[in-house]
Amino acid sequence: MAAIRLVRGFLTVGGWTAMSRVLGFVRDIAIAGAMGAGPVAEAFFIAFSLPNMFRRFFAEGAFNTAFVPMFSKKVEAGDQPMEFARDALTGLASILLLLTVIAQIFMPALVLLMASGFAADERLDLATLYGRIAFPYIFFISLSALVSGLLNAVGRFSAAAAAPVLLNVIFIAAIALASYAGYDIGLTLSWAIPIAGVAQLALVWTAAARAGYRLLPRRPRMTPELKRLAIIAGPAALAQGVVQVNLLVGRQVSSFFDGAIAWLSYADRLYQLPLGVVGIGIGIVLLPDLSRRLRAGDEGGSRWSLSRAGELALLLTIPSAVALVVIPLPLVSVLFERGAFSADDTAKTALAVAVYGLGLPAFVLQKVLQPVYFARGNTKTPFYFALLSLVVNAALAIGLAPVIGYIAAAFGTTFAGWAMTLALWVGTARMGESTRFDPRFWRRLWGILGASVVMGAELVGAVIVLGPMLGTPGLKIVALVILILSGIVTYFLAGRLFGAVLLSDIRAMVRRG
Repeated sequence: MAAIRLVRGFLTVGGWTAMSRVLGFVRDIAIAGAMGAGPVAEAFFIAFSLPNMFRRFFAEGAFNTAFVPMFSKKVEAGDQPMEFARDALTGLASILLLLTVIAQIFMPALVLLMASGFAADERLDLATLYGRIAFPYIFFISLSALVSGLLNAVGRFSAAAAAPVLLNVIFIAAIALASYAGYDIGLTLSWAIPIAGVAQLALVWTAAARAGYRLLPRRPRMTPELKRLAIIAGPAALAQGVVQVNLLVGRQVSSFFDGAIAWLSYADRLYQLPLGVVGIGIGIVLLPDLSRRLRAGDEGGSRWSLSRAGELALLLTIPSAVALVVIPLPLVSVLFERGAFSADDTAKTALAVAVYGLGLPAFVLQKVLQPVYFARGNTKTPFYFALLSLVVNAALAIGLAPVIGYIAAAFGTTFAGWAMTLALWVGTARMGESTRFDPRFWRRLWGILGASVVMGAELVGAVIVLGPMLGTPGLKIVALVILILSGIVTYFLAGRLFGAVLLSDIRAMVRRG
């Protein structure tokens, strides 16, 4: 049954995340057409990134890393999980309210902290205005993340996975409204952000109530459990702080090049699709699964879950990475090049997509390897590894910027991702057999690599054949669909030849349960 739960959980999270990412494409296509890569677009992207940065720091990265294993243990032991969840919710809400007030006061400074290149032009005032409107989103989305962690811990993945879909639906509706009514696009989208946060929180709170956890705030109090939560979450918060500093380095570098923040943001959307569907989906499901197995003393099952999660992640990630590296120009051109988004924007964004693609397997493997530490309550070691990645990122992004321009930020992100992944892998290998990938994983990896190389070669040839169609406005969408489908078919045919993991392996995983 454990295998069934792991696979079904991943498919549920991955399916909803895929829908969210597809809608995110629709959203960003509309934004690109309406704003291009101009000052309004860059100001909006910085304003939107502010609450998201703090959300990852406080909720998804640190708080939930500690909360999910502790809550899972209380559920299985029957040790007042509801009381613990209510105390955690109240404590987090108190911190978030204070943070929101402080951010409203010091918003110009926060914008400059993110993008000091805005200081000399109109982008600073725009980003400050948009940021003040958007920042309350952190309150709603962080509480939503906590409630989502609760739902994931009790094996209910649907509502938590579906919540991000609401954000994109509301964004798309806001863009349509602004276009129809002639509203200011930047202001309309900024107001859509906190509205989406309210909708997401309402969805997961209702799902939790139906699951028997009707979370109502109470008077804040510091209990022994919350003290332990804070102790465990502290190093994770520091690690997330380092991760966010990594992102800040990239944004600071790109803010000194006109249009670069927008180019990197659109490129980020493309590589976030496989990262979100595969990496984040597996990470969400794997953490509670490993926590349960370790508490039960199931070392063999723990290794099996880790290995199959890594196998499934790379099965889908490595070919995605090859595609991003090999055909970034057709992808960006078809998806974004219309309206205010020019051919020059396409070329600059495509270059960033290719560089990010080189790091995609590393970013996904991090989501597989980090739960090994978190399930054991070890949040300190990933913090030290995050420091290493920060050094790599800063050295490359800042050092190369005068030489290669805005793309230095993308190279810094990619190489920093590989540095952290390598450190995480070496660290897990030293913990013992239960935390190492098994022999089957390594056999399948070589098959996946071989199949991906064949697919990459096929895509190069297909781009040449489909070149005239890709350059024709009425046919380029059809050509891109043909290109992608040909790559998928080639990959899975080559995968059978090279012994890579196929869909039949997923069915075998279910039968094993």
